[in-house]
Amino acid sequence: MAHTLLNGWLQNVRHCPSPNFSQRPAGAAISLLVIHNISLPPGQFGTGCVEAFFCNNLDPAQHPYFTTIADLKVSSHLLIERTGSIVQFVAFSERAWHAGASSFDGVVDCNDYSIGIELEGADDIAYTDAQYLALAEVTWCLLDAYPAITRERITGHEHIAPGRKTDPGPAFDWARYHQLLATGTL
Repeated sequence: MAHTLLNGWLQNVRHCPSPNFSQRPAGAAISLLVIHNISLPPGQFGTGCVEAFFCNNLDPAQHPYFTTIADLKVSSHLLIERTGSIVQFVAFSERAWHAGASSFDGVVDCNDYSIGIELEGADDIAYTDAQYLALAEVTWCLLDAYPAITRERITGHEHIAPGRKTDPGPAFDWARYHQLLATGTL
């Protein structure tokens, strides 16, 4: 499905606005795409807990791990679920809180100039065909809408925060993703 944008929001996807965002600095061009993974509880999928986490509604009593993250204020622009369904939390024109302490090509604070996409997953669990397809479709839309994002400016969280972050991890097949971007087929 070809995606379209309206006021920084993808159309024909579910919108779940997060309070965790801020304005981008004046003059900051959107020029980087960062791919992440997340699962809550860790290694479990389809729980709805990622959405609750990004909207500050995570119940710390639901799982012991949640007590360690319940007070964090984070978000991402998009989440691509295992089914390929997409949820948008923050308009692309706004600064989502996904990268933390980070640097790309010598420029710090990647949140200022990047778009963050979370894949529902874990570093060591293969991502689904549906996720690769949805990610490629969204990427094509973003490359068109934000020409400062080039294929060379698509990276993983592990690359902009080395030693601190490991996602999307070894299970993410970069070659497969780049092949899909180039050819449109898995």
